Amino acid sequence: MLAWQPMLTRADTLPGKSSAIGTVPHAALKTQVIEYRDGDQVLEGYLAYDAAKVGKRPAVLIVHDWKGVGPTVQQRAQQLARLGYLAFAADIYGKGVRPDSPEAASAQAGKYKQDRALFRSRLQAGYRAMLASPQADAARTAAIGYCFGGTGVLELARAGVDVRGVVSFHGGLDSPTPADGKNIRGKVLILHGAEDPFVKPADIDALLAELRSADVDWQMISYSGAVHSFTNPDAGNDASTGAAYNASADRRSWGAMRQFFDELFNASGGKPADQ
Repeated sequence: MLAWQPMLTRADTLPGKSSAIGTVPHAALKTQVIEYRDGDQVLEGYLAYDAAKVGKRPAVLIVHDWKGVGPTVQQRAQQLARLGYLAFAADIYGKGVRPDSPEAASAQAGKYKQDRALFRSRLQAGYRAMLASPQADAARTAAIGYCFGGTGVLELARAGVDVRGVVSFHGGLDSPTPADGKNIRGKVLILHGAEDPFVKPADIDALLAELRSADVDWQMISYSGAVHSFTNPDAGNDASTGAAYNASADRRSWGAMRQFFDELFNASGGKPADQ
């Protein structure tokens, strides 16, 4: 059994804000850094929720890109909290491990891509830490991930975790263990840059074959003109590098995620998240 113990280490409350993606009026945004464990490894995640909202609400796990839990993923957690969800950004790398160069980030991400069992263990530890929050509705959960994290949410699903659905934003789309597709219990939404040079057509074909073979309910949307990292403004705007921000794809993919969540959390008659 994994040894883990969530611990609140910092909290702050921020006023609700309007944004292009929508918000909960008069939201009292609360964020917390959470320490938890996967075995002996101390991890440090980031929790966000609307403290003005009463009771449990759908919980969304966020899996970071190759740079670890930082400002970009924290902002996404806050955006989800303003939409009425509880959001928890899981830490795959470990407390204090935050790569500050592409080389260091590649080395860290590669460690988990090469050891999918370890990757899944860290993902499941984050999922358990999220459910430890009293605001989390364990019966209504999902996961989203970016780049490295997009690969991660597919691994979380393959591990058989009981999420209603997962969303991969410009993630790696390989299929290293096709038989594990049968473990997927929820729906899958793949949001992909049509011109992403880092995701090979053969990988996409293999992933879709895995999902079809396992009779998974899946969708894939490819955004024209978009390359890798299309949701990240820090990626710059030079698509010729293979990784660049694309405002249109960012907006459309967020909208697709919101529609997907509406389907996941409202179809069974559960109370919808505030929009």
